[in-house]
Amino acid sequence: MSLVKRIGRAPAVQQVLGILAGAYLRLVRRTNRFTVEPAGPDAWLDGLSPFIAGMWHGQHTMISFMKRPHDRIATIISRSADGNVNTIALTRMGVRVIRASGARGRVVRDAKAKGGAEGLRAMLRALKAGESVAFSADVPKVSRRADAGILTLARFSGRPILPVAVVTSRHWRFDSWDRACLGLPFGRGAMVYGTPIHVPRDVEPEAFEALRRQLEAEMNRVHDRAYTLVGRLDRVGGHERTAPSALPA
Repeated sequence: MSLVKRIGRAPAVQQVLGILAGAYLRLVRRTNRFTVEPAGPDAWLDGLSPFIAGMWHGQHTMISFMKRPHDRIATIISRSADGNVNTIALTRMGVRVIRASGARGRVVRDAKAKGGAEGLRAMLRALKAGESVAFSADVPKVSRRADAGILTLARFSGRPILPVAVVTSRHWRFDSWDRACLGLPFGRGAMVYGTPIHVPRDVEPEAFEALRRQLEAEMNRVHDRAYTLVGRLDRVGGHERTAPSALPA
């Protein structure tokens, strides 16, 4: 491991970086003018809670902007050292972080699969306790393709998946598999809620796959709609999902 990595993984350094990241996220939230769609969703969200907020990977930090003062939200981050800074930042944004492996497609075939089942059980407990859960829906290392794990969580919990997207007009886009974007201050923002998707406990395999495709399409729709609202048509549709560039904009 390089010296820079060793320094970056020191607990004291990660604590400082996490605090700074949390402060930066609050700055971005306060200095962007956000449009919410649908407008005035509070009563609707309260009636739907607790729900599973389905987000594309790479939006896990800005998704905290959707948290209202009375919301109880949990999310899952791996136990790897790389997740420590995100954990500190999100905790300071009022999100409870579960350190475990996520529930991925293999859990559909084997509910006792190591790692995935651990995360699944933790999120089921959170939903049962009345917390909404923010969960990345992508297949690992495959951007914008919905994985079976999030539908498995909905199936076992009985709670709906609510596709969500949070974007800002000004952002830094990373050259990573998930095309992660970090919002920049002093621009426009959008928070878009999609159509809830319910997964029956006794769903058949064909219907399960149909729901997975429906979720994928709805998540792409809210993502594109959010970028449309902030005037970033260059991030809309297939172009955004395939463009390889990593530029501040």
